[in-house]
Amino acid sequence: MVLANMMVLAGSLGTNGLPYGIPIHPNLVHLTLGLFIVAIAFDLVGVLFPLEKPVFKLLAIPAVRSSFFDVGWYNMLASAIVTFFTVSAGFYEILLADPPENLESVWGLNAMDTMLWHGVGGVLLLTLIVGMTVWRGFQRFVWRSDSARQVQWSYLLAGLGIFAIMFVHGTLGAQLAAEFGVHISADRLLQAGQDPNLVLKF
Repeated sequence: MVLANMMVLAGSLGTNGLPYGIPIHPNLVHLTLGLFIVAIAFDLVGVLFPLEKPVFKLLAIPAVRSSFFDVGWYNMLASAIVTFFTVSAGFYEILLADPPENLESVWGLNAMDTMLWHGVGGVLLLTLIVGMTVWRGFQRFVWRSDSARQVQWSYLLAGLGIFAIMFVHGTLGAQLAAEFGVHISADRLLQAGQDPNLVLKF
């Protein structure tokens, strides 16, 4: 039954190899990244607020320390929620991928290995982001609820460490698109011997 559904689906795939015009996963990736980066950045500003307060006062910006921590918390929570959809869309689109077998990325990986590592990295990042959200929630509501500084330095350092993992993970995803042409309409048309300028209409 599943195989039959896949065959029906495969018959309705577009030029990019997906049943819809624009890949969903890359767009959700940028939402995940933006929310996580903003969360850590605002928490960092909140932690350093005593040093920055004179600057805010000089610029006549009515900043309140707790507001930075509010932004940090809600963005981290949103990042965890969105990342479930990001990873789900990524696995769905990987299942429909038909990458070339005879190419290697600049990292020396073939397309299947790149997809495998990208998939494993997605699950790892989802786990880390959910873990960071739980950690952030305990700091906000339990451990440091009465403290002016709502987050620990170790939390911020962990967030910066996750940035590094995101960089490696994102590079693997970019290689799937740029070097292997996974779900790129123009690349697939070129492989089929067609001129994308004559076929693709935006």
